[in-house]
Amino acid sequence: MPPEKSKIVFFDGVCHLCMGSVQFLLKQNEKENLYFSAIGSQTFLSLIPKDVQPSLPDSILYWKEGKLYLESDAIVQLVRELKFPWFLFSVFWIIPKWVRNPIYRFIAKHRYQWFGKAEACMIPSPNIKKRFLD
Repeated sequence: MPPEKSKIVFFDGVCHLCMGSVQFLLKQNEKENLYFSAIGSQTFLSLIPKDVQPSLPDSILYWKEGKLYLESDAIVQLVRELKFPWFLFSVFWIIPKWVRNPIYRFIAKHRYQWFGKAEACMIPSPNIKKRFLD
């Protein structure tokens, strides 16, 4: 499947919270239709226009079939790809973005302080490597 038509989670490769989220998504996405790539990777650079890149959050982004979702919208869209009961959290779309996004930004801003920062990106195990684009 061409990357522009894929469902790709772009993540901060040194953030423990982001890497934990990737591990969670891998386990809860039974369809195995989510792919993963670090922010700043070749896939990221090839899909996201250069003029947009500097203004994007640096935590988790979700590229779904040609559309990029940011902040809490990314999370709401991602949980739709998960098995029961996790997909039920997609109901949070009814909460306005002006409420959801400040909470997302607060957590993202403090993620290194609360969860730490790794020295390097995680290296996927051989059984999940196929889900990582680069």
